[in-house]
Amino acid sequence: MPSPSQPSTGERRPRAMVIDTAWRGLGPGPQALSGPGGAPLTRTVKLIVLPLIVRPALRPELAADFLDAREAEQLDALIRESAAVLEATARWFTLLKKTRRALGIVAGNPQDLYFQRCFELATEHGAPGPGADAVARAVLEDVVDASGGRTVEALREHLADAARRARLDAELAAAWDGREAVPISVPDAADTGLAAEVLEACGAAGAAGADAPAFDAMVRAGHGSLLGRALWAAHPADVWDRADVPPHLGLTAHRVPPRPEVGRSASTATLPAPFDRTLFERLFTVLQASTHREQLPTVPELVRREVGRSCAPLGLFDESLRVTVVLGGRLAVGLDPLGAGTSVAGSTAAHRVVNGRWQREASVLRARRMTVSPRPDPDGGVLNALAQDLRTPWAAYMRRLWVRLHGRDVRDAALPDAASAWGVLDGVARSVMMDHRARVRTALRTLSAAAEPAAEPRSA
Repeated sequence: MPSPSQPSTGERRPRAMVIDTAWRGLGPGPQALSGPGGAPLTRTVKLIVLPLIVRPALRPELAADFLDAREAEQLDALIRESAAVLEATARWFTLLKKTRRALGIVAGNPQDLYFQRCFELATEHGAPGPGADAVARAVLEDVVDASGGRTVEALREHLADAARRARLDAELAAAWDGREAVPISVPDAADTGLAAEVLEACGAAGAAGADAPAFDAMVRAGHGSLLGRALWAAHPADVWDRADVPPHLGLTAHRVPPRPEVGRSASTATLPAPFDRTLFERLFTVLQASTHREQLPTVPELVRREVGRSCAPLGLFDESLRVTVVLGGRLAVGLDPLGAGTSVAGSTAAHRVVNGRWQREASVLRARRMTVSPRPDPDGGVLNALAQDLRTPWAAYMRRLWVRLHGRDVRDAALPDAASAWGVLDGVARSVMMDHRARVRTALRTLSAAAEPAAEPRSA
């Protein structure tokens, strides 16, 4: 028998769609973990549903992006069976946010910091009851202690000292002047042949992993460092076999990356391109996104290391991460969500996997229709702007990839092989796709609400 909330179709279904449908079937109970439209928040899926309910490591049949009918029913059942604990989790989260405000705590994203703690509380205690206020206060204090002062506020205080800022600025100038920026030929910079070999192996192997000796060869030869130095020195043309994209793929707004500054503030809404960020902005993103800050170095050590890292090739220390930038660039310039025929020489199985996934998206199909429609955009440009994003998908992809690799570099989390690199590359592609889908849905909801006729006033 098909599950109550899933359609009785024999077709394979996207796992994300199965989760969305099952979640909506839970009703208003977990509202604090849901978005305005009733779907689970992205962080809910990332921090609660997948690791704590689905647990793909223990249920590998549920780890795939597309599930057959039997697997979809299993996933649906897992979520429905967790309805009570999810509702309790939502109530604990509401209580922790209320207590957080009362204590004047402003550091960190509450979802990142508390979602998994709330699930633990719900599993152990059920819904909040007598004594819950004291438990919530203890959890908040524990989270603050665990961060060990690794907060944006601590970073701001550390960089507020004028003498320290002057010393850091001098260190940045010395590190920047000491770079090895030498002209490098285009083939050496991106090594399109080896990169294509790795992407072909990864795309063909999929989630099963890939044995790609070319990845190790690229790391040993330092191809990531070569690309970073080429961008400093020669700003080579046609690195990616495409004349319509910049060699740095939007990682800087400048012809050549500028020397990083110290900085003292940051805003998520106005962050510049990765290579153009200050020390403060680079570490701001790390601290904002960290769910286990106790694993990070202390703020003074974070700052000290970032001086050298920000002046290193591609803004990264580890060569396996730099090589992953090269691979990501090669993948990014061949992304073609609209199916417009955009391609690069030597498109690979990885390109076919990612492009095929994007081209099946309903939001992408609508955007594709808009790009060929002669009619003006009726919404004043909102949807047209979203369609335009799909014409240059490499920009959002590379920006998100660099941020993810930078976070790994700060934690000394190298990528040991091609399979682990592909996990990051493919994960970023999914993330960008889901973000675009969410933006389209938000725009459509806004337009639909605006189109609704105003209610008729009642006659006296």
